Amino acid sequence: MRTLQQHKMKVIAFAITILSFCGVSLLTYCSLHENDTDQNSAHPTESADILPYLDIKEIKPNYALPFCEKKNCIEIDIQSLNTQEGWVNQWIADSQSRVIQDQIGLKQVMTLQQAIDAYVRKSDLWQEKLTQYLPYELHMQTRIAAQRNQYVLLQIIVNSKQEEVIVKDRGYFFVADRKTQKKVSILDVINPKQQNEMNRIVQEHYSQWLSQQSAEVKKKAPKKLYWGQNDWFFDNEGLGIHYRASEITEKGTQLDIYLTKAQTQKILKPEVYQKMF
Repeated sequence: MRTLQQHKMKVIAFAITILSFCGVSLLTYCSLHENDTDQNSAHPTESADILPYLDIKEIKPNYALPFCEKKNCIEIDIQSLNTQEGWVNQWIADSQSRVIQDQIGLKQVMTLQQAIDAYVRKSDLWQEKLTQYLPYELHMQTRIAAQRNQYVLLQIIVNSKQEEVIVKDRGYFFVADRKTQKKVSILDVINPKQQNEMNRIVQEHYSQWLSQQSAEVKKKAPKKLYWGQNDWFFDNEGLGIHYRASEITEKGTQLDIYLTKAQTQKILKPEVYQKMF
């Protein structure tokens, strides 16, 4: 009896040991599984900060031109882009409207169609002065020049003929933040404490540019160059500011101010630099 009782006790002890081991193993597995789940759920949060690249397709935008029975009719050709984001598409159209208006000296809030209509009216007025006058010609190319996380750089190139003046490869730059869905000026990204340093860099480049201009341009050119609302861009090295030919003053050449990587890092807000470069 004593031997049988001892045998039963050993069997029970063994069973308890097995159950204890299984319980510990199950707890370990659950803990590991929970950790895996936590880690997996963390990844979408991290990647949510990084927006996917825009899916860009070239398109012909929808706009109408007046019916023309004349021998020489106005010529407008706009190459545009379409993406998977409606806000970006509207921003592109708004930027194109601004560019068209700039060709005829307007600065208003207009749709693309309204800007085209204004351009057509300006051409008609020109032709009314003399029947031999040719109508305007406008050709616009649009491209996404760079994408850095939520920051997008749009470039629009204009070739035109207006009132016997021929314009070739006139460039415009626009920057937007896809995350906040806002247009971005250079003042939006510069560290406020570094504005004086930015101004010093701009005026230094301007002085060099001015020294290479004609006496006529030097006479008409401003003493200081304003940059807060100007076209700006970014590339692999840093940011830059763009002044078109005759933008600073009539007959003045184009000026592009490129900041070095070190200057860019110093000038920009840290959170912007981290995402843009």
